[in-house]
Amino acid sequence: MNLPATSPRAAAGFALAAVFVLAPDGGVLAQTIDQNFWVPNAPVYAIACVGETIYLGGSFTQIGPATGGGVPIDAATGVLPPAFPKVVGTVRAMAPDGAGGWYIGGAFTYVGGFRRYNLAHVAADLSVSAWSPAADLQVNALAVSGSFVYAGGQFNNISGTPRSRIVALDATTGAVTTWNASANAEVLALVASGSTLYAGGAFTAIGGSPRNYIAALDAATGAATTWNPSADNRVYALAVSGSTIYAGGWFTTIGGQARNRIAALDATTGAATGWDPNCSWNVLTLAVSGSTVYVGGQFTSIGGQSRNRIAALDAATGAATAWDPNPYLNGDVTSLAVSGSTVYAGGYFKSIGGQARNYLAALDSATGLATPWNPSASNPVFAVAVNGPTVFAGGFFTSVGGVTRNRLAALDAATGRPTAWNPGVTGSVRAIAPVGSTIYVGGVFSSVGGQPRNCIAALDATTGAATAWDPSASGGYTYTAVNALAPSGTTVYVGGSFYNIGGQARNYIAALDATTGLALPWDPNAAGRVYALAVSGSTVYAGGAFTYMGALDRGRLAAIDASTGAITAWDPYASDYVYALEASGSTVYAGGEFNEYAVALDAVTGGRIWGPYFDYKVYAVAVSGSTVYVGGYYAAISGQVRNRIAALDAATGAVTEWNPNSDPAWDPDFGGGVEALEVSGPTVYAGGTFRSLGGLPQSHFAAISAGGTTTSVSAPPAAGLALAFQSSPARGDVGVTFSLPDASPARLELYDVAGRRIAAREVGALGAGSHTATLSKGQPLAPGVYLLRLSQGKHALTARAVLLR
Repeated sequence: MNLPATSPRAAAGFALAAVFVLAPDGGVLAQTIDQNFWVPNAPVYAIACVGETIYLGGSFTQIGPATGGGVPIDAATGVLPPAFPKVVGTVRAMAPDGAGGWYIGGAFTYVGGFRRYNLAHVAADLSVSAWSPAADLQVNALAVSGSFVYAGGQFNNISGTPRSRIVALDATTGAVTTWNASANAEVLALVASGSTLYAGGAFTAIGGSPRNYIAALDAATGAATTWNPSADNRVYALAVSGSTIYAGGWFTTIGGQARNRIAALDATTGAATGWDPNCSWNVLTLAVSGSTVYVGGQFTSIGGQSRNRIAALDAATGAATAWDPNPYLNGDVTSLAVSGSTVYAGGYFKSIGGQARNYLAALDSATGLATPWNPSASNPVFAVAVNGPTVFAGGFFTSVGGVTRNRLAALDAATGRPTAWNPGVTGSVRAIAPVGSTIYVGGVFSSVGGQPRNCIAALDATTGAATAWDPSASGGYTYTAVNALAPSGTTVYVGGSFYNIGGQARNYIAALDATTGLALPWDPNAAGRVYALAVSGSTVYAGGAFTYMGALDRGRLAAIDASTGAITAWDPYASDYVYALEASGSTVYAGGEFNEYAVALDAVTGGRIWGPYFDYKVYAVAVSGSTVYVGGYYAAISGQVRNRIAALDAATGAVTEWNPNSDPAWDPDFGGGVEALEVSGPTVYAGGTFRSLGGLPQSHFAAISAGGTTTSVSAPPAAGLALAFQSSPARGDVGVTFSLPDASPARLELYDVAGRRIAAREVGALGAGSHTATLSKGQPLAPGVYLLRLSQGKHALTARAVLLR
């Protein structure tokens, strides 16, 4: 056997800063995700394109730039820096590093394009450092003391080293130290004071001793000290002030005394002091400033006063002060930080301190009123910390700095930003159909554009105002909804869950006059919900949950004469629900939760043309030329990894190389699914329940290049990443020489010419430097072309070799 030299770029240690998909010729293909497009804060169910405008419908209430789940914010202006490392996932804890930077923890997988498993370090210059201990589960709390970073959470392993829910890490290298306090359940709070680390959580044993929900650990040895307040339930928050430890949580006794959810404990004895604010419900966060203890949580009274979710308590008496920001709609406060005369608050609220504030606010420490500072997060904030001129906020959000858009929005295709079009809808939008200057919308709502409209409406494409067109759907099985719209000429075909529409009794499907909104005589009378419609020539194709159409047995698929409403002989029969339909030429493409999940059908006979096997549901189908784009909740198609979104050859159903989510092993938090697809020119627009795509925080919406050999989203180069074949393959083994820049997770993989993975091995634990390894197939390799890939974080190198006999 004879192998030629590896790729010159790989041999030279060239780091390709992209997400790659292996191609049969040994090259790489990638798809660009346009990061200029703003993203909604909740699912997108419908997309429609008209010229340079992209209309989105769903359940969102805000749309903003894709910032990720952790952001640095100017403490004075509330403005984000022009560039910073985006976090893909949720940030739940942060701690200043003492040099202007931050340690962050949570449930995330990428930071600034680098693979980071739930722990990362962002330097003062907003670069992502090499510090990369990998936690296998969520991190809830961080504390920095001297040369150590202490982390607590749900994890069981850090960088392959067993550590149960609490760990001490080298602050410079990220290495796991020998310190091992080992909690038997989740750690929720940490605070360091001198030679002691205080911990709170759900545990009943920690540091080698029984400790109920709260403990003091020796910062050097990890052993529990004799300090033992022994709470009767979880401790969520801790704060230290002099010789007092403040604790908040779910408990009703602590330190030997009855204390409802909040207490002050003697730092020497662990006994509860006389300080007793008597809180009505859970305390989630604490911050001490001078003679004041600020408290946030889920309570409605504390310190002898009615206080909604946030309060200031006198540190001497425990009485609530007059300070009362009073969040609206019972928005829990989950995080607090004090800096000078400002109290920063994060949580679930939508207004606080007398002003509309989305999940994040700055409050005057004297008056409790909200200051003008208003970054506006898209979703709840779980952690806030101040470091000099910067406020770092982390949470479940993926956007900060957005604008309000209730369930409908229009984006400028050139800039990716929302236009002024803003109809406002009271419930979710499931279907959008533009026709000229009119935008038809359907869903589950009761008003649009300030007008009462029941589940269906027509909007002015310029102003967003509801027109006089008002078919008003009602009835339906368990609920009323319009799921599908298909305009054709002077008719708008409608499918959904309704019994009446356009002034007439119509079961689940109807044809409406495009001018008057009245129901036409056309009445196929479906026996179950309709989720999808497609019009082709004189035929209306319908898919859904129905088992009859008219008097004929039709299993979830039917074809109807567009003029008469008569059911045709077309009868492909789907074994389960059909959610998506697209008619193109002589073919009808269908997706759903039936046996194969997606099929191509002959538009005349109903015969199956192709049906590659998906491993789960398909919700969206879009056809463009010779390509069918498919979205859903699947992870593989005919044995090939494709996570929620893929492109198929329209003629054969073969899976193409287009793969914007790359490998789900690289992006497991992609989660959710794709429920809407639209193709316009060279761009595929995807919407759904997903919170990231291709290692980027593109939540619920993304614009992706439609295909071709393109440059992917760039990430900083990984110096030291190199790859080469070390020796010729011999009876099933492939020798490899490679270099890694650090000990973060890395993977070696061997593929054949068809893109099938033959062998794989995790190698990140080998650490920085040059290494040799073997990949074992278990049997002799056949002659042919093989591809070797080394991947670490967002970076990958490939080497190509030809095996000759």
